[in-house]
Amino acid sequence: MQRQKTQEIYHELSKVIPGGVNSPVRACLSVHSLPLVIERAEKDMLYDVDGHEYIDFCGSWGALIHGHAHPLILDAAERRMRKGTSFGISTAIEAALAKKITSILPSIQKIRFVSSGTEATMSAARLARGYTSRSLVVKFSGNYHGHADHFLVQAGSGVLSLSPTSSSKGIPDEMVKHTLSLPYNDEQAIREAFNAYGDQIACVILEPIAGNMGVIPATERFITLLRELTHHCGALLIFDEVITGFRVSLQGAQALYSVQPDLTCLGKIIGGGFPAAAFGGKEEIMNFLAPLGPVYQAGTLSGNPVAMEAGLQAITLAEKAGFYDELQAKTGEFLSPIKEKMATLKTPACIQSVGSMFTIFFGVKEVRNLEDTKKLDQEIFAQFFKFLLEHGVYIPPLQCEAWFISKVHSKENLLKARKYILQFLDRLM
Repeated sequence: MQRQKTQEIYHELSKVIPGGVNSPVRACLSVHSLPLVIERAEKDMLYDVDGHEYIDFCGSWGALIHGHAHPLILDAAERRMRKGTSFGISTAIEAALAKKITSILPSIQKIRFVSSGTEATMSAARLARGYTSRSLVVKFSGNYHGHADHFLVQAGSGVLSLSPTSSSKGIPDEMVKHTLSLPYNDEQAIREAFNAYGDQIACVILEPIAGNMGVIPATERFITLLRELTHHCGALLIFDEVITGFRVSLQGAQALYSVQPDLTCLGKIIGGGFPAAAFGGKEEIMNFLAPLGPVYQAGTLSGNPVAMEAGLQAITLAEKAGFYDELQAKTGEFLSPIKEKMATLKTPACIQSVGSMFTIFFGVKEVRNLEDTKKLDQEIFAQFFKFLLEHGVYIPPLQCEAWFISKVHSKENLLKARKYILQFLDRLM
């Protein structure tokens, strides 16, 4: 595959942007590949600057549940833009999206919009600390909550490739000591933590279905235990549903468990392809935010009217009867023959999925936590990524990431992509 123009543009990008990218995983370093440079996209397809086309299973990292350039979302965003793109002043569309989300998610009585998932989780943790007057944040190894200082401790996603501790230079020890990172799905570890530090814990934050170390659901027992322990000691339970919110069901991952969080962080789909995120929860807690309360949070582009409009359209489309049933059926049909083939391989491999998000793992038969990801065969995955790319299929360039199927993935393209996946697996027989 010739990508001369991509090479030229990436060379220019690298002169003025560190690594040539504005988010590290895009550099494709772990798969030893030249990054993509995209010209345009439509429905389930990407088109690069060299004229190559790719079936897209990344979907802007899960944000595009309706596919690229959905006409209803684009038309609504364009009408909104013609009224002005940013005011730094309140607009009615903020109320419309806030009412839509709070009417769908019972755990959210009030909500605050921000511009990124990192802002949402960072602000939710600050709010929890302010509300409880405690300092300790409990997270789980391999869960990624953005790049705020106190979350880059045993984090997942692209951070895993930076250092053995999955942390980052530039974070003071004084900051890190206020974060306790525990093994995911480990009931004994969380019990011991609460026995030792219960009166210091402000919150427990987790991805109820981890999407940044591959698709790894929390167990029902683990989630229930977290709810019991936080309630008993007066700490808050925060669900990071930046990926899973409006993805695995209309009510997100929390609808799949028997407990409700105190705070929920949302992103991706609620922006409809534009930069938007949010955190919300019980009214009593949310009223601790300025201007009503003592916890400060602000943002010039928070509640941007174009992003609010796009998000409102995206969620309204997802409310249609049968939307999630159809999406899950499409995903299950796509994955079924791949799972059957994997069961016959000499090389260990598996698929883990929830709803329309899934991950293909090489080197293991199951992934339950961060420790299991250390056994993954990264070289086979790099070969897999390049094989699919050469055949016009784009997947996330990191094994510990989720793939996504959208409403507009066509049967023809899914069959084509599956054919090439099966062809690669034949090499591992």
